[in-house]
Amino acid sequence: MYFKNPEILYFLLLLIVPILVHLFQLRRYKKEYFTNVRFLKELSIQTRKSSKIKKWLLLSTRLLLLSCVIIAFAQPTFKAKEKENATNEMYIILDNSFSMQAKGKKGELLKRAVQELLEETPENLHFSLLTNSGNYWNTDIKSIHNSLQKLKYSAIPFQLDNIMAQLKARKSAFKKDVVIITDAIGLNQKQLKNSDAINSLKFIIPKAEQKNNVSIDSVFIKGASDDFYEISIELKAYGEDINAIPIALYNQNKLIAKTTVNFETKKKSIFFTIPKQTFHGYVSIVDNGLAYDNTYYFSISKTKKINVISIGEAEKSTFLSRIYTNNEFVYNNFTVGSLDYNKLQDQDAIVLNELDEIPQALQTTLKSFVEKGGNLIVIPSTSSTSANMNAFLMNFGNVKFNSLENTEKLITKINFSHPLFNSVFENKVNNFQYPKTKKSFVLSSSSPAALSYEDLSIFLTAIQNPISCVYIFSAPINTTNSNFQQSPLIVPTFYKMALNNQNNSINALIIGNNNPHLTNASLNKDDILTVKGIEEQFIPVQQILNNKIKINFNDYPEQAGNFEIYNKKEWLENISFNFNRTESDLAEANENLLSDYKIIDSTSTFFDTLQTNKTDNQIWKWFVIFALLFLLAEMAIIRFVK
Repeated sequence: MYFKNPEILYFLLLLIVPILVHLFQLRRYKKEYFTNVRFLKELSIQTRKSSKIKKWLLLSTRLLLLSCVIIAFAQPTFKAKEKENATNEMYIILDNSFSMQAKGKKGELLKRAVQELLEETPENLHFSLLTNSGNYWNTDIKSIHNSLQKLKYSAIPFQLDNIMAQLKARKSAFKKDVVIITDAIGLNQKQLKNSDAINSLKFIIPKAEQKNNVSIDSVFIKGASDDFYEISIELKAYGEDINAIPIALYNQNKLIAKTTVNFETKKKSIFFTIPKQTFHGYVSIVDNGLAYDNTYYFSISKTKKINVISIGEAEKSTFLSRIYTNNEFVYNNFTVGSLDYNKLQDQDAIVLNELDEIPQALQTTLKSFVEKGGNLIVIPSTSSTSANMNAFLMNFGNVKFNSLENTEKLITKINFSHPLFNSVFENKVNNFQYPKTKKSFVLSSSSPAALSYEDLSIFLTAIQNPISCVYIFSAPINTTNSNFQQSPLIVPTFYKMALNNQNNSINALIIGNNNPHLTNASLNKDDILTVKGIEEQFIPVQQILNNKIKINFNDYPEQAGNFEIYNKKEWLENISFNFNRTESDLAEANENLLSDYKIIDSTSTFFDTLQTNKTDNQIWKWFVIFALLFLLAEMAIIRFVK
């Protein structure tokens, strides 16, 4: 304890005054002898004793009264526990990711956290508020009241290390106090280690009562006939004892199909058959968990034929014409000598079928073709040299042809997780009729193999980029060298290789993934594409690539939904966006990682503790109260004590 005005304590010397007065009043009585009246003598003695007690009581109360008054003016104060941190800057980190959409005892976690901040934050407190989607620097609760009430859930997952990096970038002479309001879903040790430089780090962990949740994970075309698509909807269930839920399919907000889903397993596939025509809608479910993953928006564009050219001898390319049929493809074969290079940029896929040499002009054209979104399929010739092939492939990535082996090999391994075979097989096949090759190059590649030999060497690999892919075989597949043309694998393999990632498939992008999108359009240099939705529109980053436009959406749009791409007033394409399903599992809260940090029950407790620990405890008011009590006691003694 210390005194703010210690010089006042010198007035305690004045306490000697009532003591002197008291001693003067207690002077000795002179004895006078009267008639021996026994009862009168006893009464005198009792009166004298009562008077002494009264005077001692009055002296005590007056001394205590004066002492309390003097000490009160000296302002005694207990030093705060965190006195040295009283000037710390306050930072509040609020997790507004979709997992905070879960319901606690008093409603959705985020909405309740916002309400408590509005109610409990002191009006005179200056702080900075950081969220997944935006920051409010050096503000107060009144200034951001409306913004907090309108705070939306963010498609950006809660990344504590990223927010801490922003916080540390704010240079200041003061230390920082940080309170983090999060449900701890997605939190990991790597994110926490960036908090070492923070002076005081505290957590408020709102908890969800309902851990069960069902999400729509993806939608894709399972199969197609002349008139219908078979749509596969992949659902995931998190938690235990998941009840049956309804699922509905809408096109242009019109209900076209509905059913009920029972979850015998954690993953469930639901199939709908829809007409083979343009689709611009969504599929939705109703459950008691999170709401953000209950709707999946997707679009299906009008079917257009895929342009494919093969370059090589016609005799060795006849198998391609049987795969790339006229109902889905526009297929042509040319030799190197008869090839019109101007036609290459209009293709979706090009097959180099066993060329002994690749002219330099063709190499340059093919490099530009791949950069602008075209798929390239390379089938080597045994007459090719490794040096020539490697010089060509250096344009695309890290794949290297080594020596040519004259050893017969069986193709026995299918990489079912490879993008080439995604959604091709219903089940993993291990007992198919293994095709073989007689001669093959030894391939080395940093990319995984799509098909492998029995010795795990590469038969087919791919160099992928965001808008195109280069597929490379390690051996010729003509009938003399291989029976791969007779294998059931050849049709799905070449079919998928000719398809660009965005050709004749479901159009559903993930917000924030930043994967480029190709739109078929021919624009002038001054033309700008605009993406429009019902409540939101924006201009994406775009680049003209011949007859295609490469679009990067970055973190737009802000909300999931169905959108349309326009060139001024001309409609070009339907497109759909969805939120990433990274926070659908509510059981992933990593509270155990926070054992070394202080966890606070609620926002009100945090601010009460903060005020108490950083504010000196002034107790002068108690001495004023005691002085009043002693004054009352003195008056009572004067009035009632005889």
